[in-house]
Amino acid sequence: MTKTEKTDITRIANMIRTQDIMRRHDFNFKKKFGQNFLTDHNILSKITATATLTKEVNVIEIGPGIGSLTQYLLEEAAEVMAFEIDKTLIPILEETLAAYDNFQLVLADVLKVDLNSYIRRFKNPNLPIKVVANLPYYITTPILMHLIESKIPFTEFIVMMQKEVADRIAAQPKTKAYGSLSIAVQYYMEAQVAFTVPRTVFIPAPNVDSAILKMTRRSSPLVDVKDEDWFFKIMHAGFVHRRKTLMNNMQAEFGKEAKPEIEKCLNEAGISPSIRAEALSIADFAKLADAVFPLKKESKQ
Repeated sequence: MTKTEKTDITRIANMIRTQDIMRRHDFNFKKKFGQNFLTDHNILSKITATATLTKEVNVIEIGPGIGSLTQYLLEEAAEVMAFEIDKTLIPILEETLAAYDNFQLVLADVLKVDLNSYIRRFKNPNLPIKVVANLPYYITTPILMHLIESKIPFTEFIVMMQKEVADRIAAQPKTKAYGSLSIAVQYYMEAQVAFTVPRTVFIPAPNVDSAILKMTRRSSPLVDVKDEDWFFKIMHAGFVHRRKTLMNNMQAEFGKEAKPEIEKCLNEAGISPSIRAEALSIADFAKLADAVFPLKKESKQ
């Protein structure tokens, strides 16, 4: 598709066309799928600019809706593969994106498919892959962690989500938003909130504002640990009761009888027993996990 052809195509993302598409296809929003369709050209342009796409990049999209964001992605990326679970959107997408030959629609739950097999369906599966999507609020975290922890080398994630969740993921230590989700993502990715998206640019309007979160995969995890699964277990244990001290949470994990051993481990790691988890950096949690590794056999399974 040439630049001239692009300008001749009507944008999906405006209120009048979106409503017309829905009316002609007798489409009804399904609350269980968390459907909110973007209708603002400027926001979609900003998302695409944040993703810095080229014709040497493939894109995975989750939940394309009627194709508002997809249209912008198709014009910038080599190919776009979109996963959708609402079969009633198939005829709509076949209409709205008919002009594009670099689009693949997969009717499937992205959490339940073998992503590697689908990626091999790209014309050039060896190109870098980015995830760009307006994620359903109700399942944002499971989708993100599933994709991040997969063995697929996604280079970046540019995803829209509830602003509160985006703030939690990008949060730094000693802030209220900082927690286990911050560490779980930042262990693998550099994360930053790119910009906020007001609720007024959606049909229907959600009850909260959204944000675009940009995450870039690190060349290696942020910290080295003896046992990755153990690191995450100890990290989650530290945040079980946010208002309690680290010692109290470690005792809840290992038992009160292990207090002398816990104190010894914390002392060796240079971590105060009276500190709270939110004050620990990811590097501190790595030291903590390695320090209490000898107590692994006493941990709750």
